[in-house]
Amino acid sequence: MRMIFLTASLLVGLSPMCMAGQVYKWVDAQGVTHFGAQPPEGTEATTVIKSAPPPAKPAAPPSGGVIGDQKAIDQQVKKQIAEQEAQLKAFCEQARTNLAQLQNNPRVREDVEGEMRRLTDEERRLRIDETRKQIEENCQ
Repeated sequence: MRMIFLTASLLVGLSPMCMAGQVYKWVDAQGVTHFGAQPPEGTEATTVIKSAPPPAKPAAPPSGGVIGDQKAIDQQVKKQIAEQEAQLKAFCEQARTNLAQLQNNPRVREDVEGEMRRLTDEERRLRIDETRKQIEENCQ
């Protein structure tokens, strides 16, 4: 098994070298066909395998255009993400403050249509549960 793997890896590893140069074919005076890397002097030889073309040069990136646009888009997205994170942080701070007020103060009042009314214990417990749920879902 090792021999097969070694042979296969050698063939794969050496195959680019075989394609590196040209191979010529010619027939000598006795009618024997020969192959070689260089054609013989004074004998007509045909090219059997042509050398691989030189590797293509990587295209130069366009100046300004697309790359500049992408950078501007990236900056805009980063700015939007930063704004969203700031809004979320402010929301979380406010929610935690509200939760602390609801938990620590049994006499919570709210403004309903210009009148201040006190929350019942049941309403207060519901608000505490809602606020905890919002904090768990949105804040870390």
